[in-house]
Amino acid sequence: MTGTAPAVLYGAAAGLFGAALLHSALHGLAEPTVALAFVGLVAVGECVRGVLPGDREQAPVAAAAALAYALLGPLRGLPTSHGALQVVTVVGLGTLAGALLRRAVRGGRRRSDPWVPPARADAAARRLLTAAFAAVLFQPLYNSGAIDRLPLTGPGYGAFLIVLAALAALCDAALAAVLQYSRTGGRFGTVLEDELRSLAGIGTAIVATGMLLSLLAGEVGLWALPLLCTPLLLARAAFRRAAAARATTGQTIEALARATEVAGYTTPGHARRVADTACALGRELGLGSRELALLEDAALMHDIGQLSLVEPVPGGATALLPAEEQQRIARLGSEVIRRTGVPRQVWQQVARLADPGRLPDGRPDHSLPVAARIIRVANAHDDLLTAARSAGLPEVAGRLEALERLRLERGRAYDPVVLDALVRVGGAVPGGAPGSAGGPY
Repeated sequence: MTGTAPAVLYGAAAGLFGAALLHSALHGLAEPTVALAFVGLVAVGECVRGVLPGDREQAPVAAAAALAYALLGPLRGLPTSHGALQVVTVVGLGTLAGALLRRAVRGGRRRSDPWVPPARADAAARRLLTAAFAAVLFQPLYNSGAIDRLPLTGPGYGAFLIVLAALAALCDAALAAVLQYSRTGGRFGTVLEDELRSLAGIGTAIVATGMLLSLLAGEVGLWALPLLCTPLLLARAAFRRAAAARATTGQTIEALARATEVAGYTTPGHARRVADTACALGRELGLGSRELALLEDAALMHDIGQLSLVEPVPGGATALLPAEEQQRIARLGSEVIRRTGVPRQVWQQVARLADPGRLPDGRPDHSLPVAARIIRVANAHDDLLTAARSAGLPEVAGRLEALERLRLERGRAYDPVVLDALVRVGGAVPGGAPGSAGGPY
C-alpha cells in the first residue's frame, strides 16, 4: 500500500497543474508582469537547488517564492487578483523552466559534482501541492474581500500570514513524511517527527522568507524578490561547505571500513552488510534519519580495532571471541575512530559494542546505546552466517542456525528487542529470509 504514495502524489500534482494551466489558457493571466517575475524567481531557485544537511534535496529560493506568491495580497498598495489556480500555474511553469535550465547547466558540469544534484520529482510535486494548499487558504479570502472585513490590519495581518505559512510548512512536512515512509518503511510517527525536526533549520528560513516576501511586496513591489532571497542564497553557500565537509568525512569512513578487508581481517563486504542490517533494524525500531546516519557510520567502522590483532580471527568473526577480547577490540577501534572527526556518538557506540547488556546484579544496562545493541546483533548475525557458509551448510539451514545461536544469548549478550526486530525484517537484511517473520526465521 505505502509504495503507491509517490504515484498518487505525482498524479495529484500533475492533474492539478494541468487543470490550472488549462484555466490560465482560457482566462489569461492576471497581472502578467507579476506572474512572470515569480515564474523567473521559482526557475532561478530550481536551478540553484542543493543537498542540505540530512541529505535532503531542497530548493529554498523556489520554495520561498512559491509560498510568497500563494500568500501575495496587495502589491505596492494595489490589490491583486491572480487566485489559487494561477498560483499553481506560476509555480508549475517556474519549476519546469528551472528544471530545463538546470539540465543545461549540468551538461557543462562534472557528473560527480554533489552541488548539481539530479532532479527529483518529490520536491517539485511537494512544492506545487504545498503552494496550492496555501493559496486555497488565502486567495479566496483575499479576493472576496473577507480579509478586509476582518480586524486583520497591521500586526494582525502579519500574524494571519504567519499562521498560514506555518500550516503550509506542516503540509509540506506531512507530504515528505508520507514519501519517505513509502520508501523506507519503519514507523510513520518517527518519520513524521524527523521531517518536523528538519523545519527548525532551513525550513524555518524558507517559511519566514516566503511570508516576508508577500508582506514586503505589498509596500515596495517586485524589488522585494531579490532583496529577501539573497539571504537564502548565502545560506545555501554555507550549507554547501558543510556538505563538502560531510562528503570528506564519508570518504574517510569508507576508507577505514575497507582497511580491515584489505588487510585480511574481515571478509569482503562484511562492513557494508553489517551497516545495511543495522540500518534495517534501526528503521524497524523507529530511529530517525540522524540516528540512522550515525548508526551507519558506526557500523561501517565497527571492526577497526581488529587491526590491533597479531593474527586475524578466522573469517573475521569477532562474535566468536571471548567477551574480554571483544571489548578490547571495540575500545581500540573507538580510539582510532575518535580521531577522524566523526560525531562523538559514533565512537562512543563503537566503544560499547561488546559491553554486556546487563549489570553484574542482573538488571538491564540502560546506559548501553541502542545503536551499540543493534550493531552487536547485526555483526554477530553476519559472522554466524559467514561461518555457516564456510562450513558448507545450505543457506536456509545456516540462517536458522545463526538465529538459534543468537537466541541462546537472548537477554544476556543480545538485546531481545533487537533480536525480535531481526526476525521481523529478515527479508530486508543481507542474506535475510524472504517474507520477514513468515519466512524461515
